[in-house]
Amino acid sequence: MIVGAGVQAGITLLLTRGVASWFGARDAPDWARGVEQAAWFRPALCAGLALAVGGVCFAVPTTRRRRTRAVLVLGTAGATAGALWWAWSIPPALFDAADRERAGQVRAVYTLIPWSPAQRPSDRDARLLPPGASVDRALSKILFAPLPPFPGGTLSGAAIESVNSRVDGLPLSAERRADLVRTIAAERPPVTRAGLQQAVDGVLDRWGHRHLLGTDSLGQDVLSQMIHACRLAVSIGLVSTGIATLIGVTLGALMGYFGGVVDLVLYRVVEVFMAVPLLFILIVASAVLPRNTYVMMAIIGCFTWTGAARYTRAEFLKLRGQDFVQAARAVGLPLRSILFRHMLPNGVTPVLVDASFAIALAIILEATLSYLGLGPADQASWGRLLADATNEAGDFVPWLAIFPGLAIFLAALSYNMIGEALRDAIDPKLRKARV
Repeated sequence: MIVGAGVQAGITLLLTRGVASWFGARDAPDWARGVEQAAWFRPALCAGLALAVGGVCFAVPTTRRRRTRAVLVLGTAGATAGALWWAWSIPPALFDAADRERAGQVRAVYTLIPWSPAQRPSDRDARLLPPGASVDRALSKILFAPLPPFPGGTLSGAAIESVNSRVDGLPLSAERRADLVRTIAAERPPVTRAGLQQAVDGVLDRWGHRHLLGTDSLGQDVLSQMIHACRLAVSIGLVSTGIATLIGVTLGALMGYFGGVVDLVLYRVVEVFMAVPLLFILIVASAVLPRNTYVMMAIIGCFTWTGAARYTRAEFLKLRGQDFVQAARAVGLPLRSILFRHMLPNGVTPVLVDASFAIALAIILEATLSYLGLGPADQASWGRLLADATNEAGDFVPWLAIFPGLAIFLAALSYNMIGEALRDAIDPKLRKARV
């Protein structure tokens, strides 16, 4: 009975998390986000899934007595639903600031980049706007989408009038709608659909805030996402490298100082971790563990420490026979003082060079996972933007490939150049060659 109750609670938990993550996903439709914000959504979801799983578990004959089984199933369902409801973290409500500003309900002061990474307009289709386009250019899709195809691409006078008649339904001020009506009315047949749309886009681009690097397939600003993704990439690189350096330096110091059996055993551990395919481990972990930044930092740090361990071991093997180490032993200094106060400052320089290359590797790994759709959930990422460069229809979007790809390339190149500069500054042979 206890095992059955545990299985029932576990299945309910997994189903609830799966449904809730779909409603709160980055690419969830607007109606799903609206339902998630409703007050009835949490209790209804928890109670509905708990009862559904309980009904299935009741059909399994875990006990002979149906009354006992019903009490156990209902008690487990109630306890699980109550615990999920109590522990549920409510996401922040969506605030349609742009819509309220256009309606005159609020006044807003904007920064140089007036967008948040997950912001997208609710009254227009702003997907895949080119770099430099304003947010109001998306309104041209409302004007031209209902038009049927015309022979030779030209529009008749009736078609132009139908476009003009839909201007009144656009979420624009009266002055802007009048300007748009004058622009469309000035066009006379024969005019192509592309020519009229270009004229309309030129008028719409006069107003509204611009997307300097365009938008992605969800209508979200690319530049804002790239800036926030830079924070994610650098934080993962620095923290994971710090974890790897801490583990590698500690184990490498023990191997190099003691040698013998300690070195033999610990170096076998190093070889085992060197043989582990890191990308495969990250892909598996993203399927069974929570997909957040901290898990990715921990996994990368716990599997990339072998380089720091080998460099530290080699340096400590050279340093342990020198006079200052023998003197520290002779005066009876504790082991941690000998290792980390006297020997480590004299042997840490190769580790610093390796750390800069490890940061670049961590950034590339994070971009790779995000490109595969396995990165941190609901966070902007260079790899996720790069994956949007080829949409579902198979079209190639150049600005979603160039800008994120260039950011990944420059970030990795920068840290690699820092490592090269540290190596040149530290290596005495290279310094003599320059002299």
